[in-house]
Amino acid sequence: MAKRKRLSPPRTDFLTDAQKETNPADPVSKAPETKSTFPLGVAQTSSRPAPIAQVAGDAAVTAALAEMTDMVTQARAEGRIVERLPLSAIDLGHLVRDRLKAQSEDLEALKSSLKARGQQVPVEVLDRGAKASPRYGLISGWRRMLALSEIGVDEVLAVVREPKSASDAYVAMVEENEIRSDISFYERARIVVKALEQGVYSDPKSALQSLFANVSRAKRSKIKSFMVLVEALDDVLRFPTSISEKNGLVIAKALQVDPSVANNIREGLSQTKPENAEQEIAALLKACRPAEPKKPVQNKAPRQISLHFDTDAKRIELSGEGIDEAFMSALESWLKKQ
Repeated sequence: MAKRKRLSPPRTDFLTDAQKETNPADPVSKAPETKSTFPLGVAQTSSRPAPIAQVAGDAAVTAALAEMTDMVTQARAEGRIVERLPLSAIDLGHLVRDRLKAQSEDLEALKSSLKARGQQVPVEVLDRGAKASPRYGLISGWRRMLALSEIGVDEVLAVVREPKSASDAYVAMVEENEIRSDISFYERARIVVKALEQGVYSDPKSALQSLFANVSRAKRSKIKSFMVLVEALDDVLRFPTSISEKNGLVIAKALQVDPSVANNIREGLSQTKPENAEQEIAALLKACRPAEPKKPVQNKAPRQISLHFDTDAKRIELSGEGIDEAFMSALESWLKKQ
């Protein structure tokens, strides 16, 4: 049987021995010369890349960073990036709100949800620029902002929008509330009136069609009717969101038929000073009812009076059903004037 030959490990001092044999006086002399594979006799003496490769690499990195920056900027502008912003950096009154108040029960439910699960839906804001204070203006999410502030949260998840115009910002706010369908007709009409007052729209028709483009024509017509209430009574109503669709249309019609109804309502509210929504609505409807026509005065039957002259007593005696104290007083006054 052939005897196996044991292989010895490679020598680590081979190159050193070769160097000593080449130049015994220089133990650290260079390794044997090899031919260059680079043109023009330029030998690669370092592991660093050639200058042109380094420049190309830097350019590629710069281009990649620029592309990434553009992608992030575009995504932010399109509202595809959720940011964490301080509540203090957001102006809740940037737009005239379509909501007049938050219902206490709904707000408590929202606060409980935020405490248990955190904020699930971001609010929408617009960037007003670094010089603005606060920097961001709220577009939608007013209830969430209110609830977060009341439970002591300092930051809010937000999407930064870039609306092209003020009307786009109002449309975004209105559409966000329309999805939940818990906003009153009065609040819908009020935002139209306020947008017109601020010059966002030139006329009611364009305002209604822009803000409520996705609702039915009949619904826009009802919102237009409620605008009459807002324009006439917004400064005196305490519970306007409680006005139902039916009652609101009745009041609006009364205001359109007779402009003096507005003064009647104001006087009635001033006198009654309603303490709740029910009392206020009752006062509104009472002022809108047409005055009952006065019943014609029926002519009384002629007085049946008998006159008798007593010659002995030298007096005139009157008798009959028509003689009463008022008649006698009037007759006495007449005789004195004769």
